[in-house]
Amino acid sequence: MEDTRTFLEVKEYPDTEVQKNQVLTLEEWQEKWVSRKIGFHQEQGHQLLKKHLDTFLKGENGLRVFFPLCGKAVEMKWFADLGHSVVGVEISELGIREFFTEQNLSYSEEPMMEIPGAKVFKSSSGNISLYCCNLFDLPRANIGKFDRIWDRGALVAVNPGDRACYADIMLSLTRKGFQYLLAVLSYDPTKHAGPPFYVPDAEVKKLFGSKCNIHCLEKVDVFEERHKSWGIDYIVEKLYLCTGK
Repeated sequence: MEDTRTFLEVKEYPDTEVQKNQVLTLEEWQEKWVSRKIGFHQEQGHQLLKKHLDTFLKGENGLRVFFPLCGKAVEMKWFADLGHSVVGVEISELGIREFFTEQNLSYSEEPMMEIPGAKVFKSSSGNISLYCCNLFDLPRANIGKFDRIWDRGALVAVNPGDRACYADIMLSLTRKGFQYLLAVLSYDPTKHAGPPFYVPDAEVKKLFGSKCNIHCLEKVDVFEERHKSWGIDYIVEKLYLCTGK
C-alpha cells in the first residue's frame, strides 16, 4: 500500500510544453471510430464517476448535464434514467448512432440550422440530445446552460493549443451553482505524444482557477497492458471537482 501511495504522489513532468504543438484533425477522430480505434470507450462506465456520483449530483433532481466529446458514453443513459436531461456533443455520427442502438433507445435526427452540416439526435423520450458537430462551433447554437458537466476524455482529447478556448466554452455553458467534474491523465509526455494528452495540475488551475474553486477528489493508477504500446510505464488519472467561486 505504501508503494501505491508513493507512486500516486509521483512528481509531475516538468516540461509541460512538450505536447503543445500536437494536433489531431476532426477527420482523424472520425477515422478512429471507423477503424474501431476507440480504446477510450468504457463499456462499464467510469468507475470514479460511480464512486463520486452522490458528491457530483448532491441529491438534486431534474438537472441539465453536459457531456463534451461524448462518444457513446454509457453514463449518458445513467443520468437520463435518474431523471436528468442530458446533452452531448460529438464529431462522430457513427459514435452517436451506436450510443442509441447499444442503449436500445429510439431517436430522431434533424439538421441544425445554426451550423451548416451539423445534426442533432434526440431520444424519443426527449431527455437525451446529442449534437453532431465541432465542439468549437457549438456556441453558435443556443443549447442553454447546465447544472453539471462531466468531462472525461474531453479536455485530454482537445488539441493542447485549443484548451483555453475549450475551457472558455465550457464555463460559458454553466449556470449558478454548477458542478464540473473533470478527469485528466498524468504520464511522461516525452514518451507518448497523445491523445489522450497530459494535463498537469497547473494547467487545470490556469484554465479554470479564475472562475472555479478546484478540489482534487482522487488520484488512481489506471495503467493497463495496452498502455505499454504507448511507451509509458505509468499513467495516473486525477478527478477534479470544480465549482463556481
